[in-house]
Amino acid sequence: MTPNLQNADLIIKSQTKQLSSTLKDILIVDDTIENLRLLSSILSKQGYNVRKATGGKMALKVVETLPPDLIMLDIMMADMSGYEVCQALKENPRTVDIPVIFLSALDDVFDKVKAFEMGGVDYISKPFQMEEVLVRVKNQLAFRTAQKEVYQLNTKLEQRVEERTQQLQKANERLQEMALYDSLTGLANRNLLVEQLKQSLALSKLNESYQFAVLFLDCDRFKIINDSLGHLVGNLLLQNIGKALQTILGKNDILARLGGDEFAILLADISDENQAKQLAKNILDLLKNPFNCNEQEIFINISIGIVFGHSNYDTPETIIRDADMAMYKAKSLGRGQYQIFTPKMYEIAQKLLILQTDLNRAIQQEEFTVYYQPIIDLKQNKIAGFEALIRWLHPQKGMISPTEFIPVAEETGLICEIGRWVMKEACYQLSQWHQQGFTDLKVYINLAAQQLNQRNLVAEIDGILMETQLHTSSIKLEITESSMMQDLQTTKALLGELRERGIKLSIDDFGTGYSSLSQLQTFSVNTLKIDRSFLKNVDSNSKNLGLVPVILSIAEVMTMDVVAEGIETSEQLEQLRKLGCHFGQGFLFAKPLDAEAATQLIHENPQW
Repeated sequence: MTPNLQNADLIIKSQTKQLSSTLKDILIVDDTIENLRLLSSILSKQGYNVRKATGGKMALKVVETLPPDLIMLDIMMADMSGYEVCQALKENPRTVDIPVIFLSALDDVFDKVKAFEMGGVDYISKPFQMEEVLVRVKNQLAFRTAQKEVYQLNTKLEQRVEERTQQLQKANERLQEMALYDSLTGLANRNLLVEQLKQSLALSKLNESYQFAVLFLDCDRFKIINDSLGHLVGNLLLQNIGKALQTILGKNDILARLGGDEFAILLADISDENQAKQLAKNILDLLKNPFNCNEQEIFINISIGIVFGHSNYDTPETIIRDADMAMYKAKSLGRGQYQIFTPKMYEIAQKLLILQTDLNRAIQQEEFTVYYQPIIDLKQNKIAGFEALIRWLHPQKGMISPTEFIPVAEETGLICEIGRWVMKEACYQLSQWHQQGFTDLKVYINLAAQQLNQRNLVAEIDGILMETQLHTSSIKLEITESSMMQDLQTTKALLGELRERGIKLSIDDFGTGYSSLSQLQTFSVNTLKIDRSFLKNVDSNSKNLGLVPVILSIAEVMTMDVVAEGIETSEQLEQLRKLGCHFGQGFLFAKPLDAEAATQLIHENPQW
């Protein structure tokens, strides 16, 4: 290192040291009280003097009275946007130099670019990772202190030698570079990646043979590591991943951390597409080895999206978007793999966005309806109840299959609201049947995985049963094995509460998940539903029964009843009766029916 750079580093270290010994004044501007309290508490514990403002106008008055050392500014506020507040600050000579860190749940590249264009020095996405917040605050305060120091030194030392002036200038330049590098890993950040992508795009437009590629990397299930081992271990893992990736990259390749557990690699000049594919394979092989973080051995997979740059692209943000889209495709296909972006992915993403918008409208305008598929008592040959199944009658597209919209509802969190509506609608219909004299009928209602994590789910069910005047024994809640196993402790507590109320529980699609027999006993399940896939090969030949007799034996030992799904032939029905199966449902009896047709079926009282 040259003497000039050594002196520049000494200045930075000196200024950072002074920062820790001087009480710094921070103003937090956010119209969400919880955010104010959280940030204020964390920063106050670090020794900062914290002031708060609940809106943009209030913030401008506070700053005019006593300018702070740093402003943390929310973008979306009721009276003024963060952009307007920042613009007002930058137009005032007294406040123009106060550093502004934007806070926002908006994570789009365009929002971040606008934040920097308005004069912001940094951008922190919500929800906050407190370690990241503290590092960024510390860096910006250090930068602020350094700027003041440089200005004072320049004023006092105008007559000193040119060499000293150059040292101060280099210190200032080095501080400015901090805005281009990630504070946690030391890698390039999104800003620097965007600048490099602009250069690659310019070259591709000048030379048609010039090729480049972007790899978008996302750690699979990284949140589990943070939640179980803590953010310190999570941060150490991210640092180690960054170091490992650098060992297999070329000297001209650029590795950037985009934020959270996302990384990106720019291959600025490649000979062909196989070069990017091979790098993706090398990365996947590299990460088969565990990382050692604070004596914790951690295995981590990464999903990779690849996009090949060409002259048709106009902005770096579009390239990053497409690489991100390819990465999500890799995740949807099982994680721990790579996928190459195709225009079809964008079309699908657009369709999903439209579907999500329509789904929100469908909830508001009640475009859903409930269909009922009868469940037959195989011993008494009569209807024992119905499974409630949601249907969506789209005003333009007609009937949309649940397999198409339920995954979107689960991903967007709308499934809880939809599930509540289905439960209420099904209970109202069952109440009408009971009033007509069919008091033995029960209704089976599916619960999604997200509903199992609802804190108010039990109270919600209590309210619906009270409103519809149904006894708790009239409904049976169905959960899948996979959703049951996602959070064992929470699920056990929830199902225990339901069981205490007399609400019976059924495991749907039994045999296709991964629950153990001991866990079945722990959860106190009443019913097992044999998945339709186990009945496909069942016929008059007793050798083709597969696992059906085993499941029935398990249920008998555990004193559970069994419902066989997907019964379509008389041969299947006959074999199930011989085996002693209690209940069945399927097209042999009836397809899912609307409420009117189901009511007619009950009154006709068919025998099977």
